[in-house]
Amino acid sequence: MNPQIRKLYDIARKKERIILGTMSGTSLDGLDIAVCKFTGSGKETKYKLLHFASIPFASSFKKEILTVFSKREIDLQQLTLLHPFIATVHAEIILNCLAEWNIKPAEINIIASHGQTMYHAPQRLHKKKFFLNATLQLGDGDHLAVTTGIITLSDFRQKHLAAGGEGAPLAIYFDYFFAQSEEVNRILLNIGGISNASFLPKKIKIEKDIVCSDLGPGNTIMDAFVRKNYKGKQYDEGGKIAAKGAINEKLLLALKSHPFLQEALPKTCGPEIFNLELLDACLLKSEEKNYSKEDILATLNAFTASCIADGVSQMTKNKPASVYVSGGGSLNPVLMENIQQYLPKYKVQSSEAIGINSDAKEAVLFALLANEMLTADYKNSKIKLPLLPVQMGKISFP
Repeated sequence: MNPQIRKLYDIARKKERIILGTMSGTSLDGLDIAVCKFTGSGKETKYKLLHFASIPFASSFKKEILTVFSKREIDLQQLTLLHPFIATVHAEIILNCLAEWNIKPAEINIIASHGQTMYHAPQRLHKKKFFLNATLQLGDGDHLAVTTGIITLSDFRQKHLAAGGEGAPLAIYFDYFFAQSEEVNRILLNIGGISNASFLPKKIKIEKDIVCSDLGPGNTIMDAFVRKNYKGKQYDEGGKIAAKGAINEKLLLALKSHPFLQEALPKTCGPEIFNLELLDACLLKSEEKNYSKEDILATLNAFTASCIADGVSQMTKNKPASVYVSGGGSLNPVLMENIQQYLPKYKVQSSEAIGINSDAKEAVLFALLANEMLTADYKNSKIKLPLLPVQMGKISFP
């Protein structure tokens, strides 16, 4: 047997596995790294978060990505060059973190790399009859494996597409395994660039009762607006700018008229539709000119909150539920207050309240998916989560 395949086989048979999960979302704020210890698989999975860091990207790195990010017309050479470039930058960040934590690369069994989403194109949005759902993540797993010396799993979203899904959201596994309650209905809400949520009814009898879907914008339009209009700022820290403005109802109504928001769940989206071009069109549509920048940001904040509230209500069919929030949006108190105001019958709080690290959750998710790919016997499993086969990920050896 090939020694690398033998090594992978031996890792899969271990009672404990040390897996490093990474996540870089559409906010492009940095690389999240979670080192986790896993035992078991499926509903018997246990994990311990050993180390976590969120490392901001250099402005020069983000600038290179933004030349093609979420754009239909791009420089194909730049896209091609970014695939290995992103991987080597991620690898350097990973190795620096391991050194800081006094962990040798050989102590990590597997890297689970999400990569960087560049474009999301479900058929519902591209509407090309002969083409399927598609999504593109860059950050070559082979470069990561060779540079770090660690076996790497990447391209997690492609199997979901092949099974008929849209490649997102994938949080359903983590939420079902670690957040389901027998006593109360729960919404696990993540607010990154895009907002997504899982609805976990209490006392789930069949997995198809779970709903997992994107809801609409998260931080994406707010962050883009801040980057364009406030030199040196990447986002509205603490919602301080939005707090100075007033919500403009005409602009909010124009934003909420986007067709995606009227579609049934589940569905997915990306910055391809929720961006500054949409804002500019809605500013014209609302036929008002006396906007301050603070008013626009306050309205964008309310827009995100309102889309989330509508999605949550649709998911739960207005049944009582507790909402637990993770991701960068959970750190914006104005956004959290707006969500609570739009959902007066729901209790909205950080996922920390149920022991889930709100910053690390997505990086842990991809570590979990790697653990499942290595250990789960899904042919004989009783778990039948909709359109989410776990045999995910391209395997790259050092």
